Amino acid sequence: MNAKRFVLIIVGVLLFVGLLLYLTIGGKQYRVEVCVTYRRITNCKIASATTSQQAIRTATENACATIASGMTESIECGNTPPDSTKFLN
Repeated sequence: MNAKRFVLIIVGVLLFVGLLLYLTIGGKQYRVEVCVTYRRITNCKIASATTSQQAIRTATENACATIASGMTESIECGNTPPDSTKFLN
């Protein structure tokens, strides 16, 4: 009984690790670097997603996270067109 339980735990852990690897590496097709200027501060971030628009939006939000303060500024910054958008390999 202990051997069966041990094997089931190992199989469960391996499946979990495999799922994490797939979700973080396997499903991402677009990788982009976006630079945003908000209130005279420029910040660039890289993001990956399954679509180009999702990747751009995520990179923009990540760039704004460090240069905007509070919900209102975060929304304003997020709606600011990026200074540059560069797709990476």
